[in-house]
Amino acid sequence: MPHAYEEAGVSVEAGYEVVRRIKSHVNRTKRPGVVGGIGGFGGLFDLASLGYKEPVLISGTDGVGTKLVIAKMMNKHNTIGIDCVAMCVNDIAAQGAEPLFFLDYIACGKNNPEILEQVVSGVADGCVQSEAGLIGGETAEMPGMYDEDEYDLAGFAVGVAERSNIVDGSTITAGDVLIGLPSSGVHSNGFSLVRKALFEEAGFSVDTKLDELNGKTLGEVLLEPTRIYVKALKPLFAEHLIKGVAHITGGGFIENVPRMYADDLAAKIDTTSWSVPPIFGVLEKAGKVAHTEMFNVFNMGIGMILAVDENKANEAMRILKEHNETAYIIGKMAKRENAAVELL
Repeated sequence: MPHAYEEAGVSVEAGYEVVRRIKSHVNRTKRPGVVGGIGGFGGLFDLASLGYKEPVLISGTDGVGTKLVIAKMMNKHNTIGIDCVAMCVNDIAAQGAEPLFFLDYIACGKNNPEILEQVVSGVADGCVQSEAGLIGGETAEMPGMYDEDEYDLAGFAVGVAERSNIVDGSTITAGDVLIGLPSSGVHSNGFSLVRKALFEEAGFSVDTKLDELNGKTLGEVLLEPTRIYVKALKPLFAEHLIKGVAHITGGGFIENVPRMYADDLAAKIDTTSWSVPPIFGVLEKAGKVAHTEMFNVFNMGIGMILAVDENKANEAMRILKEHNETAYIIGKMAKRENAAVELL
């Protein structure tokens, strides 16, 4: 007797329903260069229409890790897509790219159109914030691989830069100034340690309210979406003020900052030059994490670090202020004597 696909746990009709629900969200992300809509076998983008002379494509892919567990615990799925977009577009923006388009991939145990629409609405929000078109994606229903109420989310972004404008850190020298752009919180890294420290070690829940968190629940603070830096960086790139960018993600300061400069240089960072969000103090205390280890795992309140010429630092800070961006001068580059990053 023939068996239907639905008997194996996969609902074709639910898949159609997801596509129907997300079309309005996809339409919000249309930008110059986007060709057609979703539903084809591939997403189309007309690069020639943008007028670049020597275009270089810059791509990035990432997910949101176990921050998804917090979304599930909160039963709040409409911001996790912003995190996914942010993790991808921040990486390519760090090399001077203008994000062009984004594709998402959702794998789940059971296709729940209501939840998946929430997820994609967040993806669309992230695309709007980064001015990237959402031109395609995939939803894979995988019973037996995931429990019915589980899903995973990943994404892929493509951007473009003029070859002459690519930011690769090759001109960074001793004396250059480091400017820090604040994070919106924990972003999307270190959540395995977050969950162990706060929920296993300290016995907190997502509904826990702590004096340090200014009236918000722990879940609300942890689920705060990753900040997207594309618009903050754009005017600085236009004036050719940035020599290098470090996106502070997994690996914190210790791993990410040296990725933007040569092996004979070191970043000397004054850790008292900005206000560390209180959630990091909670994590450090609850998880009994060494202070230096916190900088090895988390962004500690700084999501992007920019290297600029010492003589142009004031101009960069002025432009950021004009665009209502908070920024801090957090250190300087120097000849390396010991470690690649020195936390002062």
